This record gives sequence, C-alpha cells and structure tokens, in this order.
Amino acid sequence: MSKKVKKEVEPPPKDVLDPLLIESKTAATVVLMLSSPEEEVLAKACEALYKFASKGDENKVTLHGLGAVEHLYKLISHENPTIRRNAVMILGIMASNYNVKKLLRELDVTSSLISQLAPEEDIVIHEFATLCLSHMAVEYTTKVQIFEKGGLEPLIRLLGSPDPDVQKNSLECIYLLMQDFQSCAAVRALNVIPPLLEMLKSEYPVIQLLALKTLELISKDGETRKILGENKGLDCLLRILETNEFSDLHAEALAVLGNCLEDVHTLRLIQQTGGLTKLLSFVGDSTVPDIQRNAAKAIAKAASDPGNRKILSEEEVEKCLIKLLEIDNDGVKVAASQAISAMSEDVGSKRAFGVQGISQLVQLLSRDSEEVKEAAVTALANLTTASPNNASALEILEEINLSTARKNNFSEAALEKLLDNNLSQKYSQIGYLSSSNIITDGFYDCGRIKPGVKFLSLEELSMQELTDRRAIIFINTKPQEDLTVQDSQDSSSELTVLSPSISRGGNRERASSVVSPMEEKQELPGQQYSLTKTSTKEKGLRKGKEKKEEEKMKEDTQVILQVQDEIKVESSQWLPPPDFILLDYINAAFTTILPLTTTREQVVALAHINCNRFVADKMGGPIERDKLHDFSWQLHISEIEFELKCNVVPIGKVKKGTFCHRALLFKVIADRIGILCSLVRGEYNRAWNEVKLVDDSPQGIPQLLLPPQEYIVDLMFEPGFLMKQGSVQADQYKQMY
Repeated sequence: MSKKVKKEVEPPPKDVLDPLLIESKTAATVVLMLSSPEEEVLAKACEALYKFASKGDENKVTLHGLGAVEHLYKLISHENPTIRRNAVMILGIMASNYNVKKLLRELDVTSSLISQLAPEEDIVIHEFATLCLSHMAVEYTTKVQIFEKGGLEPLIRLLGSPDPDVQKNSLECIYLLMQDFQSCAAVRALNVIPPLLEMLKSEYPVIQLLALKTLELISKDGETRKILGENKGLDCLLRILETNEFSDLHAEALAVLGNCLEDVHTLRLIQQTGGLTKLLSFVGDSTVPDIQRNAAKAIAKAASDPGNRKILSEEEVEKCLIKLLEIDNDGVKVAASQAISAMSEDVGSKRAFGVQGISQLVQLLSRDSEEVKEAAVTALANLTTASPNNASALEILEEINLSTARKNNFSEAALEKLLDNNLSQKYSQIGYLSSSNIITDGFYDCGRIKPGVKFLSLEELSMQELTDRRAIIFINTKPQEDLTVQDSQDSSSELTVLSPSISRGGNRERASSVVSPMEEKQELPGQQYSLTKTSTKEKGLRKGKEKKEEEKMKEDTQVILQVQDEIKVESSQWLPPPDFILLDYINAAFTTILPLTTTREQVVALAHINCNRFVADKMGGPIERDKLHDFSWQLHISEIEFELKCNVVPIGKVKKGTFCHRALLFKVIADRIGILCSLVRGEYNRAWNEVKLVDDSPQGIPQLLLPPQEYIVDLMFEPGFLMKQGSVQADQYKQMY
C-alpha cells in the first residue's frame, strides 16, 4: 500500500487581508470606520460611538467636530437593521446639542426620521427617532418641517406604544408641535383627545404631566373642549384634583380646567355636579402658589363671559379671590387681581368686593413688583367705574398721595387711572377732561373741590336741602326703560313711553340710548321722525317761541319730578331722571352736524350755525362782551332749582348758561357725534373747549400734511369763532378781564 500524503492547506488569496482585530481608543479612528463598506465594521463602530456619546456633552461636541453627524445621517437609511438602529440611537442622544440640531436641520433629516416611525420598525428605533425629533422640534423651522412632511399622524399613533419611552418622546414632540396653530388644528382632527386622557392614567408622572400640558394647549379651542367633555375629560380632571397622590399635577390640571370653564354650558355642568364648589374649596384650602395662581387664571378666563360671571357669583367666588389677595406671592396676587378685574364687569360682584377687596388692592400699590401694582391699578379702575360706593377708593389714594412719605409713582398712576373712570370726580378735582375722556350718562359737574374733601355722589347731592350754592349740572340721556308715564284718562294725549319727545308724540325708537356715529350714519337715509304740530311750530317762526318753550319747560319739569318720585319709590338704587331735552339736542346734532364733511365745519356748526343754532342758542345766544355782567344766568338757574326743589339740575333745562355750562354742553354733544375735544375749567365759572384741527395746505402744495393746531372754541361772544391756542384772543376768552 502506498503511503498517504497529507493534503496541504491552500493559502489565502493574495489580495485579501487576513482577519484583523483593531483596538482603538480615539474617537477619530472610529469615526473613520463609519466610511467602511463592511457591515460588521459599521455596526461595531456605531455601537462604540453610542457608548462614547452617552458619556457627556463634551463627547457629543467632539463627534460633531469630527464629522460623525454627516456619516450617521447616511446610515439611518441603511438596509441593515442593526446599523440603522445604532445610527438612529447615536443621533437621538446627540440631538440635544445645539450645533448638532442645527446641522441636522441643514441636512433635512426630518423625512428620514419620520420614515423610521413606521409600525414595522424596531421599538428601539421608535424610541430614539422620536427622541431626536423632540429635540429638534424646539426650533420653529423644524416644527414646520415635521408638520409638512406628515409627522403628526405617526407620532399620535405611537402614543399607544407599549414602551413608555416611546410614549414620552412622542408626546413631548406633539406638545412642542402644538405650539404652532396649524399643528394644533391638525392634532384635533386626528382625534388625539382619547389617547391623551388614557395617558393621564400612566404610572409615570412625566407622561401624565406632558399629557396635561398638551391638553392645556389643545383645550384653548372650543371644539376641542366639547370633545373633551364628550370623553368625560372633565371628570378625569376633577378626580386628579381630588387625589392627594397627584398633588404634583394639580396646577396643570387647573390650567386645563380653566380653559374648559370658558364655556357657559361646561361651567354650569360642573356647578350642577358639585364640581365648582369643590374646586373653589380646593383653591381656598391649598397652600401651593402655582395651584392658587392657576385657579385665579381659570376664574379670570371663565369670567370673560357674562353668563359665567353670574354662575361664579352664585358660588361666591369673590370671597375666594379676596382670600387669594392675601397670599404672599406676587404671581398669585397678579392672577387674583386680574380675575377681580374680569369679575367686576358684574354689578353684583362689584358690590361683593366692596371695601375689603378695594382696600387690599390699594395696599398692593406699595409692593415692589411692577406687575402686581399694574394689575392692582387695573382692578381698582374696573371696580370703581360707574360705582360711586366703590369709588371711595379714590379717597384712600388721595390720602396716600397727599403724604410725601407714602406716595409713589403707582399710587399717582392709580389715582389718575381711577379718575379716568370717574370723570365727574376728575373734572371736580383736576378741572380737565381730555378728548379721550368721553362724558357718558351719569356725569355731573358740582364745581371745583379741594383735595381731601369728600366727593359726594349725585344721589347724596340730590338729597341735600335746597341752598343758594352752585347748582350741580348733570347729564343723563338714558330713559328709565322699565317705567311708563300715563296722562289722566280725560287727556287727549296718548299713552307714551319715556322718550325724548314725551308729550310730543316721539316714536319709541328714539327712547333708546344714543347710538354711535357710524350706526347713526347707517340709519339716517330715509329716516323720519314723527313730530306733532307743537314741535313743528317750534322750528318755524320765532313769534311766540319763548312762550311755547316756557310751557314746554314746565311740562318737562312735571315729568321729571314725576319720574324722580317713581324711581325713588320703586327702586332701591337711586337713578337720575332722564333729560329728554338734551337727548333732543343730541339727536338733532346727528341729523344736522354729523353729515358735514370736515371736522372744522362740525365744530363751528356745533358752536353756532345761522340756520340751526346749537350750543350758543340753547344757552341764551351770543352776548356782547361789555354786557356780560348783565347776563342774568344765576337768577335763571336759581329759578330752575326752586322749581325742581333740588340743587341738581339737568343741563337740558338750562336756557341761560355761561362759559361753564356752554363748554360742558359742547363737550357732551361732541363726544356723542365723534368730535374730539377737551374740556378745561378756569377761574370764576370760566370753562372752554379745546379742539385740534389741521389747517388747509398752502396753495400750490396740495399734498403737504401740516401738523394739527389747537384752537379754543368761542361759545359766548362770537359763537363758532376759533381762536388759536396761545393767541391774545384765546387768553382773553379764558380769563377774567
């Protein structure tokens, strides 16, 4: 037998490298390996870089500098699932770095990342792809990219993932996207409410918190709030508030609930189930500033609706807000003050806040926080508007401002703002109403009062004994709509509603409050007022005019006295009688003055116009300068006071008026028809109106815009004459000489 010969092993091909195990301790070498065509090398290199990047931000910066991001961007679409997974993992943790995010945005990586959210992909890829997107979604441009490339739908689908990290990352990304209004609307359409409510049951607080924050954003929309209610979301929110274990979620739950309370039907539903009582009790017992602040914000949002204010007042929310003012936290004080401002639109709430709430708000003016002081000033202004009882906050502020030690910029600003909401007191104390200070019904001029002297209400003034002191002139064109006046059965007059043409057959439409200039302009074409023969004659021949006016004045006086008596009997709250004569003036101004084309024409016409005299004519006509002392206006007004048995006189009754009466009437009518003018009080019954007018452009320069010039309106000597401010004529008109 021949001897067996051992077969020799064939050597490896000469062009193939023997297997080589490489150990590298430098990141640069491993980054170079990302360019390898071998899948095993790529997988191991990615694995090593993931561990390296996870060690800290410095390593992420190093990898960014070595160009790793560009290589990884290519690998997240690799066919090999292991390589793809490892590359996504690295980008997921590196994206927290600002420069990495910026580079990923430039590379337009969002499309590739969104494609990794497909249901068939590995759950680890889902985790790190959503992590990367959530890091990038803090930038507005990336938000837009994710939205436009259809990223919302897969993100919402992943809220149902079994992996809590995927849930958390997806939810965080959705929350960031929803800060853009387009995404917010799209999220609602994708039915995100049910999964969000389900996530409130998560065992992970961070997921619950993110779900509440997302619900807060989306519940700002009315349709979403409706869907939230249909899915029993309100019950879920109230359960969170009732559970002490979820105390770290109470502030956010209140924020969501605050949005829901904006709807009247939602608030009523919560009230009917006892939830509103529990909510206010919970707020009152809480000692957590964030909870107290969010609760006050919720009340402020709800109070934006009149129906909600009524419901909140039924639950005595005023007590809760006053209690919150006592909390030593600026954020809570601001929110409570803002809620008080909103609630003060309700008359009952104004009374409920009363002295206690107002005094606490005044105290806030001494706080260091500018925001607190501003909120307190606004609340004080709203509480004192059209509320004489609450306006005694004004007295407290006056005392503070009279003290050099206690006054500050905010106490002065607060007094000024409150006076802007109480024009009667402002004009008495300061003697000036700007063009933005619009005189409304209820205004009265009781003359100048000194600082520190109590400012009496119109009701208090009306109840004083008849004296020889200066008459109080009041403005009120609003009839008492709930009262009717009947003449005796044997009278030929018809049953009439209190209207500007009472006893003269005026139509019912005119009994409403005076409309705005724009509304009146729309109604003017074709509008006819029904007038009796008496009123027609008054506009005709002047023969017998004084006699008819005297009869009319007596008639109106009887009506005013009758109405005033009825008001005092039937109403616990005193209301001034309506001034139908003034309302006639204003209606006439709408029809004759408002249609004039320029402000200058309107100003002149309102002061005096040949064919239809206004302010000057209503108050006794032009007066010669050297006969001013013979103009017996004091006697005339004393007769009216005696006739009315009261010191309070409606301005429409004044037929002989001097500077102060004419300037007030001019301002009242000008405010109603949209002419901007100010009212200034001088000495010795002097008062005047200032208007700003633009002079005509010089010839040859028609497009030149000149600055407005200020003029004083003559209502006494040459009615309608405009005197430039600072001129000798203007100075003489304003002063005794």
